[in-house]
Amino acid sequence: MADTLTAPGATDCYDTEERRALYRTILERRDVRSDFRPDPIAPDRLARVLLAAHHAPSVGFMQPWDFILLRDEARRRRVHALFSGANAEAAAMFAGARQESYRRMKLEGILEAPLNICVTCDRSRAGPVVLGRTHIRETDLYSTVCAVQNLWLAARAEGLGMGWVSILDNAALAGVLGLPEGVVPVAYLCIGHVRGFRRAPELEAAGWRSRQPLSAHVHAEGWGGAVAPEMRGRLDRLQDTIRAGSFIDGPDI
Repeated sequence: MADTLTAPGATDCYDTEERRALYRTILERRDVRSDFRPDPIAPDRLARVLLAAHHAPSVGFMQPWDFILLRDEARRRRVHALFSGANAEAAAMFAGARQESYRRMKLEGILEAPLNICVTCDRSRAGPVVLGRTHIRETDLYSTVCAVQNLWLAARAEGLGMGWVSILDNAALAGVLGLPEGVVPVAYLCIGHVRGFRRAPELEAAGWRSRQPLSAHVHAEGWGGAVAPEMRGRLDRLQDTIRAGSFIDGPDI
């Protein structure tokens, strides 16, 4: 029997409630830096989110990712020290009021979250020549980021908060974690139960940046090509429903 995506007669479209759940997970995902609770993550829940990450797409089916689970406080303190040094350097790159705003923000939960996960990319996993990676060498890194996104969405669906700590020196982090040559850190994540999920991204709520109109990011046939007015209007109206909190209840879902 030929390998098929769906069983004979099955619909290709998920039903309304399934689609609502998917879009709700995407729209309510947050980058969590604070609000972590110390409760441990149940092993079955952790296994499910890791499974979701492992089912990400990858170039040449390379599956270049690994997941390093970090609970040991001493090791996490070493990572936190790396963050503190890098964060001081980062703060100095901003000036005036922007620097003051930056210094007020909490940008990690390394010690507060019950679990840290470092997602790595083994750049040599499938050998020197990988199907689909012959011309764009970075696709193994892109694949690993897809695994991070899967993990993030699964965590939100499981009621877990997750934050990505990107203010780190990767070479120093690799040393702390004992990574072998050819394996690089891609994402350092803090994950755990939280006191609640914020309605808006923290940076947006703090006034650092605002969500841009989707219609300004969609082009037709080439960079800067005008999108049909009907589609532009649809994109703008759809974004308005998100701001109103009614997107997942709309008739088009």
